[in-house]
Amino acid sequence: MSQIFAVLRKELIDGLRDKRSVMSALLFPLLAPMLVTFMLNLQAERQRESMDIDIPVLHGERAPDLVAWIERSGFGVVAAPEDPEAAVRDGVHDFVFVIPKDFNEDFAAGHTAEIELVHDGTKKDVGPALNRARGLVEGYSHNLGALRLIARGVSPQIARPIKIEDVDLASARQRSAHFLTFILMYVIMAAFMAGMNLAMDATAGERERASFEPLLINPVSRLNLVLGKWLAAALFSAVGIALTLGSLVFALQRAALQELGFSLEMDAAVVIGSLLTALPLAFFAAGTQMLVSTFARSFKEAQTYVSLLIIVPIIPSMIAILYSLDNEWWMGPIPVLGQQMLITDILGGEPGGLLPYLVSAISSIGLGLVGAWVTAKLFERERIVFGR
Repeated sequence: MSQIFAVLRKELIDGLRDKRSVMSALLFPLLAPMLVTFMLNLQAERQRESMDIDIPVLHGERAPDLVAWIERSGFGVVAAPEDPEAAVRDGVHDFVFVIPKDFNEDFAAGHTAEIELVHDGTKKDVGPALNRARGLVEGYSHNLGALRLIARGVSPQIARPIKIEDVDLASARQRSAHFLTFILMYVIMAAFMAGMNLAMDATAGERERASFEPLLINPVSRLNLVLGKWLAAALFSAVGIALTLGSLVFALQRAALQELGFSLEMDAAVVIGSLLTALPLAFFAAGTQMLVSTFARSFKEAQTYVSLLIIVPIIPSMIAILYSLDNEWWMGPIPVLGQQMLITDILGGEPGGLLPYLVSAISSIGLGLVGAWVTAKLFERERIVFGR
């Protein structure tokens, strides 16, 4: 055990002296909260803009009641240019309502009066404002239809024989947790990026500098040597996870979550539970990165291998996000996916029992240890040690 701690101490000192290792552990935790805050606040700003818009209407004088309805709803009405298509293409307006000539005739005859909505479907950023404007006109149409039925002595409920009453079993906190699952990807990325340089330097870097031979001369078994390096890389990764999670909590507390309709509680129990759940990923990341780097002949080659390695464990998590999968028992032993689903449960206020967390932690640490053990076995080969 003393040999392992001696190697650990040596690797930590070397890692702290290496600017690349320190930057990889600190840079991501600094950038992640800035990016998250920017994205959430940008979305909130777009939502605010959709609530405070002017509705461009061409020939609004043909539908004065509709214009009055829009204004009573708290929105302004502006006159649109005579060429609405050019106005939308040139960016003068995001959309334009066009009242046709026969609008009043159809309206007076009790027929369905059509209104054109000119917009560009490729501009996704105008979606909230467009939906808001469309909803205003549809609301006016429903209200007018109800008045027509009442004028004929018919109850408006006849036109709506069935009404769906939503009963959502998910709480606002659970819905928010599932929507914000993408933020967990930053914590997962931190697990693989924070200790990446140290893991590569401890294997491919040592061989490239021809410093493996002096290490092997020392009275330290190859397994203890690798375990010390593995723990050092895992410690750097764990620091990256803790810093990233802490900075994300700081950012989320200052983001406009309520404006977006999110209800997320980030108290001490949630933060500590999420941290303890994510920390075993540090051991898995360190073990797999060291194993892959062992086959590289240079540090740059190891960077290529490890960069590709990061993509592999993220694939199941992306599938879980895209398809909104529920947490199942078989997900726990799968590194990255298990942690993501468990942390989602914690954020949703339903952490569940202790067993899934133990299974996830043992699996991640165990697989990382297997990676370190295989690396130690590879170090017994001269071709691996000397890069021949």
